[in-house]
Amino acid sequence: MTADMRKYHPEETRERHIRTGRYLKDIIFGANDGIITTFAVVAATVGGGLSPATILIVGFANLFADGFSMATGNYLGTKSEIDFYKKEEAEEYREVKEIPEKERQEIRDILSAKGYAGADLEQMTTLICSNEKFWVDFMMREELNLNNPEGASPMINGLITFAAFVGAGVIPLLPYLALGADASFRSAVVFTAAALFAVGALRHFFSRASWFVLGLEMLAVGGTAAGIAYGIGFAIKTMVG
Repeated sequence: MTADMRKYHPEETRERHIRTGRYLKDIIFGANDGIITTFAVVAATVGGGLSPATILIVGFANLFADGFSMATGNYLGTKSEIDFYKKEEAEEYREVKEIPEKERQEIRDILSAKGYAGADLEQMTTLICSNEKFWVDFMMREELNLNNPEGASPMINGLITFAAFVGAGVIPLLPYLALGADASFRSAVVFTAAALFAVGALRHFFSRASWFVLGLEMLAVGGTAAGIAYGIGFAIKTMVG
């Protein structure tokens, strides 16, 4: 046995992959919302003919307020998911202890629906029911369609979402932050388009679609949102003027 084989731990590797995937999802969706939301604000203020200083004030206020809102939403959502899973898990443990025959029959029904029959069905049922934890885990997945959120951290998920939202959302504001009154909306468009395409392409980790197609898709969505915001700002400016 080689040193590399001795160091290999399947459970640790699996947990690392799950954790990475979970955080990557928070990063991508946080960044996506941050860019689109902030650029929509920039587009609306430009369409309304407001000054670069106003764009920065409104943009940063919106950036941090929406980032905090999204982070707390992720925190509360993750916490609720964990609490709900634990509640249902405790109920399954109670049923296994108090009405084991009914639960055993539910195992048979599930396995039968998957194509098991006869001696194989009984053997599989006996094996599953011989381990209480596996029995409950099996019922959580197959009967209730719930995945164990073990390892999820509401606080970490919320912080990652906030960091991704603010870190990516500041991109449309960079030209105005660096150049002030000399900044052009065109520069903000270029910065934002590049960021939207990059974040969209990262969705390739969760999809079989081409990274190029996903990047263009995100660019189209962000561009549409910005166009609507710009049009509303321009329309209000025209009516007020």
